[in-house]
Amino acid sequence: MKLIAHYHNARLAQGAVDYFKTQGIYCVLQSHDGQQVEVWLERGDETLAMRLWQTFLEQPEAELYQAASWQTGSTQGLFSYQGENLNLARRFLGLNWLLQGIFGVSIIIFIAMLFGDANGIFSALRFSLDKPWTWIAPTLIHFSAIHLIFNLSWWLHLGAQISEKLGLWALVCIYFVTGLTSNFMQFLFVDANFGGLSGVVYGLLGFCWVIGHRNPAGAALLSKPVVGFMLLWMLFGFTDMFFINMANWAHLFGLLSGMLVAVFWPINRLLKENN
Repeated sequence: MKLIAHYHNARLAQGAVDYFKTQGIYCVLQSHDGQQVEVWLERGDETLAMRLWQTFLEQPEAELYQAASWQTGSTQGLFSYQGENLNLARRFLGLNWLLQGIFGVSIIIFIAMLFGDANGIFSALRFSLDKPWTWIAPTLIHFSAIHLIFNLSWWLHLGAQISEKLGLWALVCIYFVTGLTSNFMQFLFVDANFGGLSGVVYGLLGFCWVIGHRNPAGAALLSKPVVGFMLLWMLFGFTDMFFINMANWAHLFGLLSGMLVAVFWPINRLLKENN
């Protein structure tokens, strides 16, 4: 199966899925929280499925979708929850190449540093003004399993939502803008001894936060308690009260650059979905 869309109304999405079935496109709905749903293509032409989905977004309450539900006579629930028949491998394979690539390379580098020459690998990827590839490379370095799991979890969660709602190039732009900005600023304010995807994660958070304000009628990409927790965590990092060595300037400028991208990024696609 392949993830093709997210939607904020399970009832309307079910009508679309039922209509798709009459066109030879078989999809299933899954949900993490019982509200926001994922549309997974199970069988059928992907190009046709995406075209049908865009048509649905133009008029989600059209009678043909309600009629399709009666026609198919489905007796199943609206969707399956994440805990039912969960297949993490299949979900991962449904993600785009950038999400998969950053995830995979980060894990490979972490394992290589764990069992190999950690100092040599870090030296090769360490930020350096005269080595352009190292301007972004520190985003792929992680120094502990907790550091790695935390960052990659948020990367997949927020990145999948952004690329689904605003397109892959939105995620590409956010990754490079926030990654480069956070790395340069951490280097300028402290030194080159840092690594991690945290600056990008804060960039994703800042982007989702601002997009939520620009598109108040749409489904929130990030809840207010999560935003509050992440901001407090960043502030605590500057106080050194947890005695944890964190790239605080990378976090701050990652957040600010992500917010800046969101201010200028076109959201016509989101507004169209709301209607």
